[in-house]
Amino acid sequence: MTLWNGSYPFYPGANACFPFDTTRAAIITVFLSMLATFIIILPGIRGRGRLFWFLRLVMGLFVGAVVLTIQFTRDWQTGWVQANTSYKSFSSAVVNVDIGLHIGLEGVNITLKGNPVNQINETINYNEHFSWSFDANYDRSYSEGLQKGLPSPILYVAEKFTTQSPCAVHRQYRISGHYASATLWLAFCSWLISILLFSMSLLLHGGYMLLLTATLILFSLLFFTTTNIPKCPIQFGPVSLKTVYGESFWLTLVTGLLCLLLGLGIIILNSLQPEKLKLIFNLDKRKGAEKVWDKPCLPANPSHSVLMVPLGELCEVTATQL
Repeated sequence: MTLWNGSYPFYPGANACFPFDTTRAAIITVFLSMLATFIIILPGIRGRGRLFWFLRLVMGLFVGAVVLTIQFTRDWQTGWVQANTSYKSFSSAVVNVDIGLHIGLEGVNITLKGNPVNQINETINYNEHFSWSFDANYDRSYSEGLQKGLPSPILYVAEKFTTQSPCAVHRQYRISGHYASATLWLAFCSWLISILLFSMSLLLHGGYMLLLTATLILFSLLFFTTTNIPKCPIQFGPVSLKTVYGESFWLTLVTGLLCLLLGLGIIILNSLQPEKLKLIFNLDKRKGAEKVWDKPCLPANPSHSVLMVPLGELCEVTATQL
């Protein structure tokens, strides 16, 4: 038995996978709190307008939450592979691990989990993030990983995205991620404007802003797909790590198509059947006014001889001189 049980006390431990993304959890919590608050006041809305109001609320909050959340997700592209590979440099130890690659708009996450987790007297459960955002230096993060002595599979995958790598994918991912992020921020602003226009009963202009939101969301996908170019193979013996579009990509596509359908639906209804559109937005006030005029007007006091009639039934009266 050796001192410190065969390990060095000044070496950092494994950066284990955190159970959830705190930024995503905070955004979802805020939007769910808003939804719960509006549900509390839902019983105060009478008639079938309650259903339309609830549907508008859910769809509006869903679009806003998705557009804001996908800015910080790291699963626009994902890939997993199980392989038998060396664990550390200059070591003959071979471990069986699951290696995951998760690409987002601001960087990559590389995960390494052993099968089983405890092998060669170590806990193999890593989750390392390498950022290429404006205020970060990817190559420096990679150098820090080398200094910390990260496992060889993580360093091998991270090296593929460095600026000095012959794969030459760092620039494409970094620029496309920045453009996609900026476009999504514009989409979030246009969504806020559409909500404001709908609250001011400017339905047609709100529909136009929804179309703009959909266009910006779909353009963000177009910017990100420009990275779909031939890449260097990430090989681990006989198997290779390949990536596919992840949940964030498909969720963004669904949200963009939803905004497109809603915007077109509002514009078409406003042109063909504006009364139904007003009914959906609880703006059909004319029917209530017509019901008031259709009621017979009776005098408050039967003893009075004044006859009250609707204005539509007034006619010319000829006076006869006594």
